[in-house]
Amino acid sequence: MRTVDVALGNRAYPIRIGEGLLADASLITPHLRTRRVAIVSNEIVAPLHLSALRAGLLAAGVDITEIILPDGESYKDWGTLNLIYDGLLAARCERSTTLIALGGGVIGDMVGFAAATYQRGVPFIQIPTTLLSQVDSSVGGKTAINHPLGKNMIGAFYQPKLVLADINSLQTLPLRELQAGLAEVIKYGFIRDLPFLDWLEDNLDALLARDPEALGYAVERSCLNKAEVVAADETEQGERALLNLGHTFGHAIETGLGFGVWLHGEAVAAGMVMAAELSARLGMIHSADVARVRRITERAGLPVQGPKLGAERYIELMRHDKKVEEGRLRLILLQAVGQGVIRDSAPLVDIAAAIDSCCA
Repeated sequence: MRTVDVALGNRAYPIRIGEGLLADASLITPHLRTRRVAIVSNEIVAPLHLSALRAGLLAAGVDITEIILPDGESYKDWGTLNLIYDGLLAARCERSTTLIALGGGVIGDMVGFAAATYQRGVPFIQIPTTLLSQVDSSVGGKTAINHPLGKNMIGAFYQPKLVLADINSLQTLPLRELQAGLAEVIKYGFIRDLPFLDWLEDNLDALLARDPEALGYAVERSCLNKAEVVAADETEQGERALLNLGHTFGHAIETGLGFGVWLHGEAVAAGMVMAAELSARLGMIHSADVARVRRITERAGLPVQGPKLGAERYIELMRHDKKVEEGRLRLILLQAVGQGVIRDSAPLVDIAAAIDSCCA
């Protein structure tokens, strides 16, 4: 088992990474305030992984409430969030009840937001079951639901007590979901970890083949990168924004097409190519660097072109991004391969040209 610590003072917590962790209640019980939990999952993940988690907790004498939600990004909204509150209230869950998010990024984000707001805050644990959630969304305390005008626009920063990443859960993941998770893995290499990017280029085939050792290392290295950034800038006042490479473009794709049409990682992948293309147009990187972004993205089975919404529509949607400041688009670009930067002065004509050149 590998462990990464998120250093946030009295709110610090461990990320446990390994095989067969779901059934090991001894990893969970030390983080419970009382022996009562509410497990929130969805109709796809629960049949695959809930029984192992349940059996371990019941054997440890933990009382369990189960809440099963519909699956998909299109359900990341107020209506589905209220299903969590309904379940907690019906079971008379108290302020000391720990919520456990068992699923991917949608479940993790919604359960985290529910935990932040139910009875003004209850403890919660993340058990991510997708690659994307293991390397990104389960770590760092960002919780949210979507709004029709923008992704993740309503939420809170609220840290979990524990993140438990069972690599075995990735064996049941559909290929498309695995590939989508690789977008967030690749992102770390381009923004701050060039040696990791080199390793990814050498080991991408092993990751796609679901080799447990390669997956374990990729999850650990990604979490190390994110934990360092979160510890330095928990509420995204500066450096943490770098983790959003490709996301401003990607969120525009998700909102413009309708939530769930493209997976988050697919939209981020196309967005990273757009960000690289814009970086080159601004003279920050070379065309060979853009080709490198395209090459590894394509090798991972991810889209390198966005949908043709039109540059004007993209920019309209991007203006709803949470990083917008005083009306200026703050974009994450590449100063070099392995070095992300925040820029708010890119001319709209160059942004539009980069978008148009990267859309099918």
